[in-house]
Amino acid sequence: MNESESVSVEKGLAYRICYGFLGTVIFIFLWTLIGYLIFTKPEYKQFSGLLPLPTIKAFYSLIFDNDFWSSVYASLRRVTVGISIAFVMGLPLGLLIGFYKKLELITYTPVQFVRMISPVSWMPVALLVFRSFESAIYFLIAISTVWPIILNTTHGVSRVNPQWINMARNQGAKNYQLLLKIIVPSSVPYILTSLRLALGVAWIVLVPAEFLGVSSGLGYIINDARDTMEYDRLMAIIIAIGIVGFILDGSIQLIQKSFPFKRTWN
Repeated sequence: MNESESVSVEKGLAYRICYGFLGTVIFIFLWTLIGYLIFTKPEYKQFSGLLPLPTIKAFYSLIFDNDFWSSVYASLRRVTVGISIAFVMGLPLGLLIGFYKKLELITYTPVQFVRMISPVSWMPVALLVFRSFESAIYFLIAISTVWPIILNTTHGVSRVNPQWINMARNQGAKNYQLLLKIIVPSSVPYILTSLRLALGVAWIVLVPAEFLGVSSGLGYIINDARDTMEYDRLMAIIIAIGIVGFILDGSIQLIQKSFPFKRTWN
């Protein structure tokens, strides 16, 4: 990267930071304005803990709360395990579906049908099939995140330059060599995108999934704060979920930008 490109990148980063800060200020202003208009009314005064100032105080207390960090760890573990299961299942399926056109035609209708079923609707099935609540949560996260992995991987395979495949076939390459040497390296950007999408879905499904009966996790402590009517703590946990999710999403974006995508076949 030369000097002019470096300056351009720094300016772009400065713009993103400035506009990001402006967006945050606008968000807090609207939160304060709408909250003041609603929660200062006598009939809603019991919910005044949802206002920014009580929420910030409760959030500060969360930082020093060991139960909160234990719940963050429990939720991150569940998301990691669930997405890992989905990735192990979805990646090879996506590669095969994208590589074999007849298989894509066969699986199109079932995949599109099942992926449109709300993950939350699988809760009764999960409770009946799995012996523990923990396993049921893994299932719910996996069943909700496997589809973006399959579909984006399939799309990545379909975007591979067919001339590369024809050239490799002319040189005597087998199907498994095409997959390992051409298809997978070329599909890496789409695979990373699928993981980012899967993370977003998993983070949404996580909270209702943790209502099942576990005694830890961000969903559990939100439910507990609601039951005890600690609305400032409830809102602080919601903000914390957003922050953790934002950090996770940003981490995948950094990996996407820094991944050395190169063609690895001769």
